Amino acid sequence: MEVANLQGFRYLRLFGELWQPLRECGKDKAGNRTFFYDQYLSLLLLYFFTPTLTSLRGLQQACSLDKLQKELALPRAPGLGTLSAAARDFDPNLLRPLLAELADRAVAVMDGKEAEALAGLTAVDGSIFNALPKMVWALWMDPTHRGVKLHLHFDVIKAAPCRADLTPAACSEVAELERALQAGRLYVLDRGYACYALLGAILAGGSSFLVRLKEDAAFTLHEERPVGATARQAGVIRDVVASRLGTSHHKDEVGRPVRLVWVRHQEARTGEATVLLLCTDRLDLEADLVALGYKRRWWLELFFRWLKCILGCRHLLSTDRGGVTIQIYAALIASLLVSLCTAAQPNKRTFEMLCLFFAGWASAAEVQRHLEDLTKKQEQKAAKRKNTS
Repeated sequence: MEVANLQGFRYLRLFGELWQPLRECGKDKAGNRTFFYDQYLSLLLLYFFTPTLTSLRGLQQACSLDKLQKELALPRAPGLGTLSAAARDFDPNLLRPLLAELADRAVAVMDGKEAEALAGLTAVDGSIFNALPKMVWALWMDPTHRGVKLHLHFDVIKAAPCRADLTPAACSEVAELERALQAGRLYVLDRGYACYALLGAILAGGSSFLVRLKEDAAFTLHEERPVGATARQAGVIRDVVASRLGTSHHKDEVGRPVRLVWVRHQEARTGEATVLLLCTDRLDLEADLVALGYKRRWWLELFFRWLKCILGCRHLLSTDRGGVTIQIYAALIASLLVSLCTAAQPNKRTFEMLCLFFAGWASAAEVQRHLEDLTKKQEQKAAKRKNTS
C-alpha cells in the first residue's frame, strides 16, 4: 500500500466518495441542517479507530477539536443533542448499498481448488448485543432483559460481511434468513437453522446449503458412498446419498436427494470428540470439501468476537433502533476498510497498528512495514497450502 493511501485512510478519505451521496440524503426539508449523514458516519468510523473514545460524550468532545472540525467540514461542533438526534433522524437502510459495495471490493482470502469448489460459500448466524432496560423495543427473554440481534451474512471466500439485519433478540433466525435469501449462494449453517422448510426455500431461491443436522435426523438411504483417504484424513467417517430427509409420514419439504456426511470433530476447549452430521444438496462436492466448508463457518464466529471485543461494538451509543443499526453498520464498514487496506482478514495486531498510527505514535513507514510483513506471511501460507495440496 502506498503511503499516500494510508494518509487518506487516516482522514477517512480513502473511500470517502462512497458515502459522499449521504450528504444529500441527510438534508432536511427546511434546509437549515448543519450536521449531515456523511459527517456522522465519519465520526462513528473515527470512534472505532480511536480506543480513547468510549462514549457519545467523548465523541462530542472530540468534535470540539479544530483539526477534526476542519477535516469533517463542520461549521461548529455538534452538541450532544445533535449527535443523539442524528441517530434517530438518519435512515440506516441508506448504508446497505455502501456495505455491499465495500464487500464486493474485498479480495478473496481463499484460493485454489477449495475456493473454486466452494464458490459462494456464505456463513449465516446471529449474535446478541446486550441492550439497556429502557430499550423496550429490544425484546428478549423477559421484561428485565433487552437485547439486539445481528443477523450477519458472511462471505467466507473473502472473509468479509456482505449483509446485515438487526432485530430484537426475541426473533426467529430461520425466518430472518428466509426473508434475506439470495441466489447463487452456498449457505453454510449451524444446526439452529436445520429447518427442512428453510432448506427447501434456499433451493427454490437458486442457492445451495451446507447445514449441520441433529445426530438423530431421519432419512431414507439411497446410496452409500466410499470414503477415500483424503476424506478420512479430513475426519469423514461416512458418506451417503439420501433420497429424502425426514420420515415417510411427513412432507418432503426439501424436495430432492441430499448428501449426508458424518465428520469426526474434536472440541478445541474441552478436547471432547464428537461426530457432526452435515447435509448438503451439492452431490458433486468431495466429502473432504464438505467437511472443510463447514469448518470454515467458524470464521464467522471469530468475526463476531472481532466485532465485539476488538472493534468495541458491544457498547451501544444510542438507544434508538435506527441509531443502533447505524452504529453496527458503521462497525461493519470499519472492518471492511481494514480488510481492503490490508487485503487480508482483520486481526488484532493490524488494528492496533492502525490505531497507533491514527494517534500519532506510529509512522506511515512503520505501518507500511507491518503491511509488507503481513503480505509476506500470506504468501508463505498460500505457498504452503499449494505444496500440501
